[in-house]
Parts: sequence; C-alpha cells; structure tokens
Amino acid sequence: MATTVAEARPAHGGAGRPANKPVPKHGRATPYLFLVPYLVLFLGFIAIPAIYGIWISLHDYDYLLPNQPWNGLANYTQLFTSTGRDAADFWHSMEATGIFTLCSVPFLVTLPLGVALIINRKFPGRTFFRAAFFAPYVLGVAVVGLLFRFLLSPRGGVVNGYLNDIGIHSNPPWITQLPWAWISLVAMTVWWTLGFNAIIYLAGLQDISPELYEAADIDGAGSWQKFRNVTLPGLRPVLLFVLTLTILASANMFGQAFLVTNGAPANQTRTAIMEIANVGLKQYRQGAAAAMSYILAIVLILISLVNFRLFRTNQDT
Repeated sequence: MATTVAEARPAHGGAGRPANKPVPKHGRATPYLFLVPYLVLFLGFIAIPAIYGIWISLHDYDYLLPNQPWNGLANYTQLFTSTGRDAADFWHSMEATGIFTLCSVPFLVTLPLGVALIINRKFPGRTFFRAAFFAPYVLGVAVVGLLFRFLLSPRGGVVNGYLNDIGIHSNPPWITQLPWAWISLVAMTVWWTLGFNAIIYLAGLQDISPELYEAADIDGAGSWQKFRNVTLPGLRPVLLFVLTLTILASANMFGQAFLVTNGAPANQTRTAIMEIANVGLKQYRQGAAAAMSYILAIVLILISLVNFRLFRTNQDT
C-alpha cells in the first residue's frame, strides 16, 4: 500500500525539533538573561539610589561632614509644622508647582491631539510637518531657556521689540511679573514638548483599525461622532499614558523656571524641584532635601493612581 505524504512526514516542530521533545533547561533561562542588563541598570540607577535616599532623609545629612547624625522622621515632620524651618518655603514651591501643572497639562494634552489628527491625514508635505512639530523637542532645556529669555527679556527683548513696531507700547513684563511669568513658562513648555505628545498620539491613531471608520461612514456618522465614538475610545490607553506622563513632567519642571525667571517675582515661580535643589545643593542639607523629594514623589504617585482609577472606571462604564 502506498504511503501518504502525511504519514511519511516526520513529526517535527517549526524549528526542526521533534514536537514532543522537552525544552532544555538552559533554554528556559534565556529570556531572563536578556533581562539582566535592564535589571543591573534598574538596581544601579533606580532601586539602590531610592533606598539610599530614604536613608539620607532620616539623617541630618551633609556629605561634606564626616558624621551624619540620625534624626528619624524629623526632616518629614518639620515640613508639616508651622514652625518648621522649611515648611513655608516648601509648600509655597509645591503651590507654584501645582499652578504650573494645572496651567500646562490641559494644553499639552489637547493641542498635541489636534496636531496628531492633522498630520495623520494625507496631504503634500506631511512628513516635513511631522518633523517640524517634533524638532523643538530634541533641543536641550538650556537652549530653550536661553532662547526664550532672549525673546522675552523686558529690556530689548525681541517680542516687545516687535510689539513696539506695530504700535503696542505696553511692554509686558514677560518674565518679571505675574501672571506674565506663568504665561511665558507655560508657552515655552508647550512649544518645546508639544511634538513629543503629538508623535505618541499619532502612533495611537495609526493603531486604530480603518474598518471602524468605514463602519461609522456606513452608519452615516459625522466627523464629530467618529471622533467621539471611534477615535477617543481607541486612544484611551494612549490618553492615559500621555496624561500621566505630562503631569509627572510638569510637576518636575526645573530648567525653564531656573533659566528664564529664576523664581521671580519674589520666588512666585520657584517650583518644588528648585526648592529641593536649593536646600540640598546650596544649603548642604541633603537630608531635608531628600525628605522633600519623597513627599513630592508620594503626591505624584497618588495623582497617578487617581488617573488610572478614573480611566478604568470610565472604561468599565
């Protein structure tokens, strides 16, 4: 009797290995070996410094001195007492951080989405505009800060010069008085980082199946209905990522305020990171600065958890 092809073919897997042969023990460890470089970096640059930072926050730490006395939770408790040495300045800087975050995040979440919707369409020069929107993000904060200080300087600044040329002689104090200082810091941050969020949105838009839009067209849905019922649900994970990342980045703002306003006027724009740097690097009180940084970290963790909770609730409903 003739043997069929199926009977004559050996029972091998796709890689030439018999289908029922067990995986070698050394092969099971291969995925973990690929994780070793990341694990080393994580331990060396995140986990160990974080634990060491907690130890520093529990001491009256000054790296210039041979001894760092233990003071327990004193660095934390003094931030929550009215007579604490750093309480007023720290919470004032936290307030400034909150103002900047509340003012910048809505623009950094909505404007990049609009840009992504535009550059996701097919039109001549689309690649150029994608690169143009992303280009400012590759600049360092020092370059952006010095550029905007040159543009917005109240004395001979380019912006006020152009305003005078067109007959507006008010000369707004862009970086020396409120609310102009906040307007300047938010505007430069939006211009600088808008492209990054737009690229993330663009990747999310391209991951939405075109068949969903075709089905919406068949149902007679308009542009707004497609955006509301197809685009936004498809971008939900991306929105969560962008919102959380933007809040964290805005709450850690340092370079813009340091280079453009230097905390002016009267430390009104001195953010929490600026205060932490001032206490730790200028006053040489690393223990107090570490305590401030962990309080800020706890606040940001709670905000992130709230974001995840809200998005999950909306998704469930």
